[in-house]
Amino acid sequence: MKISIGTKIKDGPWGGGNLFAINLKEYLTNEGHKVVHNLDDDDIDIILITEPRRTSESSAFTHIDVQNYIKYVNSSVLVVHRINECDERKNTNYVNKYMIQANNVADYTIFVSSWLKDIYIQQGINQKNNYVIFAGANPDIFNSSGYKIWDRNSKMKIVTHHWGANRNKGFDIYQELDNLLDDKKYDELFSFTYIGNIPKNFKFKNAKLVSPLSGIDLSNEIKKHHVYLTGSINEPSGNHHIEGAQCGLPLLYLDSGGTPEYCNGYGVKFENDNFNKKLDEIYENYDTYLAQVNDYPFNSKKMCLEYEKIFNKMLNSKTDILNLRSLDTKTTNLDNFIFNLFRRFKLWRKQNI
Repeated sequence: MKISIGTKIKDGPWGGGNLFAINLKEYLTNEGHKVVHNLDDDDIDIILITEPRRTSESSAFTHIDVQNYIKYVNSSVLVVHRINECDERKNTNYVNKYMIQANNVADYTIFVSSWLKDIYIQQGINQKNNYVIFAGANPDIFNSSGYKIWDRNSKMKIVTHHWGANRNKGFDIYQELDNLLDDKKYDELFSFTYIGNIPKNFKFKNAKLVSPLSGIDLSNEIKKHHVYLTGSINEPSGNHHIEGAQCGLPLLYLDSGGTPEYCNGYGVKFENDNFNKKLDEIYENYDTYLAQVNDYPFNSKKMCLEYEKIFNKMLNSKTDILNLRSLDTKTTNLDNFIFNLFRRFKLWRKQNI
């Protein structure tokens, strides 16, 4: 099959959505499928909308582009919308409405957590053909090979990493831990490393700050530590704690958003008012949580296989899906002529620049 993934893939550190597209493209290509990142071809089988907002640097096409492709180019293409974003994550007030509007063009919808799915259902998104597929990191890169188990004779090394620098990424908790390290008691027991970008005017006093990393470099840096911390607020899924767990680190995680769906059973959950207590708990019971995280189930291969199954399911039910589609695809001969003339010109220009 030919799948168009709506992401402009970036090199180097860029965030979870970029890694999702990289991992899915690699998997599908290895399975013999054709993957593109545009709507130039007339014979696309599946369109996967990943970022319908034109203003996003990662957006390869919008839901409007997909709607026009259906109307004027290929009315039998099937459309999946992957939603991994919401207002609750960054205290905005427009994202959910936009995603619900964009979702009208989709035949199937995939959410990255049940928490996120429930938010959108409560706000009126189409409830038909909705699925949850958990995210995962590349196990060839993020794995426990080389991870050194804490010997209890040295400081417990805590680490976290983020590409985004929004305050909700957990900086209240990271600052709290940084302040705790002012106390000799905690400074003798723990160290803290932050990898990635930080908010403007934010400074650590005691934590080690490392510039953004990706791939093997990131994995190797994570594995120099013993426990992975995430204080991210209202995170729909998050790749950071997944990468930490796949590297073999027990998790210390905030009970917020979709994070617990990825972390429950693989570390210690905390709330804003009991971080100190839970920090002590993972220190005392490290061996127990280390054994649990060895069975961490989420990785990109599992994730990609589930996407492929959904795509195949859709193709096998194509006639039924198209019959249920409510999208208005009526056009006039003049509309078709103008659209396709302009489309051919854009394709010609792209090929000749």
